[in-house]
Amino acid sequence: MPKHIHSPALTKHHKIALAGVATLGAAALAFSAVPSNAETVTSGAPETAAKVAYGTEQIKDVTGTVTDQLALQNVKVEAIAAKSKATSAHQRHAAHVKKVHAAHVAHVHAAHVKHAAAKRTAGQAASRSAQRPQIQPVAAKTYADNLDGWIRQALDIMNAKGIPGSYNGLHRNIMRESSGNPNAINNWDINAINGIPSKGLLQVIPPTFATYHVSGTSWNIYNPVANITAAANYAAHRYGSIDNVNSAY
Repeated sequence: MPKHIHSPALTKHHKIALAGVATLGAAALAFSAVPSNAETVTSGAPETAAKVAYGTEQIKDVTGTVTDQLALQNVKVEAIAAKSKATSAHQRHAAHVKKVHAAHVAHVHAAHVKHAAAKRTAGQAASRSAQRPQIQPVAAKTYADNLDGWIRQALDIMNAKGIPGSYNGLHRNIMRESSGNPNAINNWDINAINGIPSKGLLQVIPPTFATYHVSGTSWNIYNPVANITAAANYAAHRYGSIDNVNSAY
């Protein structure tokens, strides 16, 4: 018993090819059946031939139409893809141009702001310089190293510290106490007997000098300026001013 052979399924292309072959075969048979002399053709033969020819022509037209449509679709798809690609490239270029322009604008703005700030700072500095008074250096005041210089220097310190006294009041008491000798010392009065002799231009005992010493002056009791200012400070507290002292104090 013969085995059944299963034919593989025909694809669409196979079906179209078989139909074409069948049609061509039918056309060939019809053509061979037609006599060479047209007058001897039996009735009905021309109609069959016409139908066969018509069928062949129709198949040819359908095949061409499908191919043309597919080709047209491919062209359209390619055109759309090309247009999309061109649009994307244009958009990227426009975005790049916009970014470059924004960066340029930001750079120009920053430079303008920096320049304006520098100009404003320079103007302010110039204004302050113009308004600032020109300070002339003042040379340090110097004093003669003698009785006149000592008294004048002591008076400047006394004025700065608020200690009253005048040139004449100081000079008069100095001449009575020590005759202008900064190293004078009294070894015979009660202070000397008590071990604390009076010393210097205004004959100040050491405890009084230490108590009424004026800051900024020497701690040496024999220093002329230190001795004068300490004595004047003591007289201001006890008598109101060295100018009010006219005898031993």
